[in-house]
Parts: sequence; C-alpha cells; structure tokens
Amino acid sequence: MTPERFQKLRQILRRRQPDLTVLMEDVHKPRNFAAIIRSCDAVACLTTHAVAPEGIPFHHPKAAAGSRRWVKTKNHPDTKSAFDFLHEQGHTIVVAHPCETATDFRDYDYTKPTALVMGSELRGLSDEAIANADQAIVIPMQGMVQSLNVSVSAALILYEAERQRKNAGMYEQFRLENDLYTKMLFEWTWPKIAHLCRMRKIDYPEMDLETGEITGEVPR
Repeated sequence: MTPERFQKLRQILRRRQPDLTVLMEDVHKPRNFAAIIRSCDAVACLTTHAVAPEGIPFHHPKAAAGSRRWVKTKNHPDTKSAFDFLHEQGHTIVVAHPCETATDFRDYDYTKPTALVMGSELRGLSDEAIANADQAIVIPMQGMVQSLNVSVSAALILYEAERQRKNAGMYEQFRLENDLYTKMLFEWTWPKIAHLCRMRKIDYPEMDLETGEITGEVPR
C-alpha cells in the first residue's frame, strides 16, 4: 500500500454518503446488478440493499467484481423486511414508478435520507413496494418506449442525487460515525488481514489513521 493509495482511500471514504442507498428488488441479471452497484460507488453510496429473487441471496462471481469491495450489499429476505430496516435507519423510501402521483425525478429532494427502490427487469416493482413507498418518481419519456433499462434508470436518478448533494456541499462533509470510518478504512487498506480477523473473530489491530500503518500486533 503506497502512501498515495492510502490517501486516496481516505478521501473517498470521507465522501461516502451513509443516507443515500439503493434497494434492488428482484434484480436478477448479473450485468444489471453489477451496473447499479458501480453507479452507487460512483456517487459515493456507502451500502446497497437487495431483496433476492425467490428469497435466495444473490451471488454471482462476476457481479460488480470491481465494486463489491467498496460498496457492500445487505440482503433482505423480503420487501417488508427491507422497508422496515430502511425506515428504522431514517430513510425515505422512493420508488421509480410511473403512477399518477409520481413526480419528475429531478424535482425530488435527494439531500434528505433516501432509499431508491428499483424493480426487476421483467415485472418491475412489486405491488407491495409501490403501496408502501413514501414517494414515487418518474423519468419522463418522450418516445415510443416507456421504460429504460433498470441500471440506466438507477444511474440517471443517482446522478441527479449526486448533483443536488454536491450543490449542498454534502460531499465536503465528513458524514460517517468515527467507529464505522475506522473499521471501513482498515478493511479497505488491509483486506486480507481484516478477513483473517473476522474468520478468527478477533478485533482488528490498531492502525495509524494518517499513514495507514498498522501499529498493533498483526495476527498470523
């Protein structure tokens, strides 16, 4: 780990937005799953969430291979459990769905804690998700086609969120709790040692937060 690399990790982690996330409801195609996670990383989402098809956690060796290390995905057994968790975290749940009450996606205030829900490629969002969401948004369409690929839609909405948050100065603020920041910085900097510690169920060794050097005893 070079000093330059460590400083880049610090800068990126300090811009992470813990209150902007995406819930993927039954998004089952690996390329779409991967593309959404890459977009989440690009706009500094801290985590993503997923309700897997038929309740089976989504795992694919090539899905978001370059982004999985930086954006963790929490699996939920069903939509209700996911919504309950996100509400407990203080998020407003926003569905991308062209209903009568939906507003233009550019008119929503993404500086608020927001969980964007994207539906499956074939069926879209479930009736449960639509009925229990706090807000519906829509991407205006001027052509014959009335929907975009789910990963494209997610990217458009997330970059509108990024624009608003950048204008509000939210990327210049350190928004993570100190304990979480320290934990994640160690995992990003020393992934193999972090994995070993988790396997052995022991605490991570102390690390200098300015240089990235481990100052505690390294497990063998």
